[in-house]
Amino acid sequence: MDCLFFRHGIAVERDTWTGEERRRPLTHKGRARTRQSGKGLLALRLTPTHILSSPLTRARQTAVILQALLEEPIKIRITADLEPGADPQAFLSLLTTFPPNACVWCIGHEPHLSATAGLLLTGTSCDGFALKKAGACLIHVENRVRPGTGRLDWWLTASQLRALA
Repeated sequence: MDCLFFRHGIAVERDTWTGEERRRPLTHKGRARTRQSGKGLLALRLTPTHILSSPLTRARQTAVILQALLEEPIKIRITADLEPGADPQAFLSLLTTFPPNACVWCIGHEPHLSATAGLLLTGTSCDGFALKKAGACLIHVENRVRPGTGRLDWWLTASQLRALA
């Protein structure tokens, strides 16, 4: 299984947003950069079989942008297991429900995505991993998804993804 962890694009700043935090949207620049990062993913010939997204607005908007770039759109599945405060172990349990040859794109937030990546790669939550906005990493799991079984294929910033487009 291939798991792509993709952090949402640039969102309206918290201190300028007057609405509910969960509804904080992407900025115009965030939408544009997310689209360009997505084109970089396609240049890597990485096609999802499943798309999962946090229910927060900025993540859902990111998922829709990435979905629109695909030749054959895939339904986006919204899951609370990708919310910022979710338990990384619970998300790994969700990943076990997908076929072993799946390519699952997971759109979410920091620090949840990096904590989950650390758990998948090392078997424990660890510091040192961080995804920038509209950045991504690809982790391959050969057999069954469980802590410490992942292999990091790549970890790219948004600017590196955009350079591939």
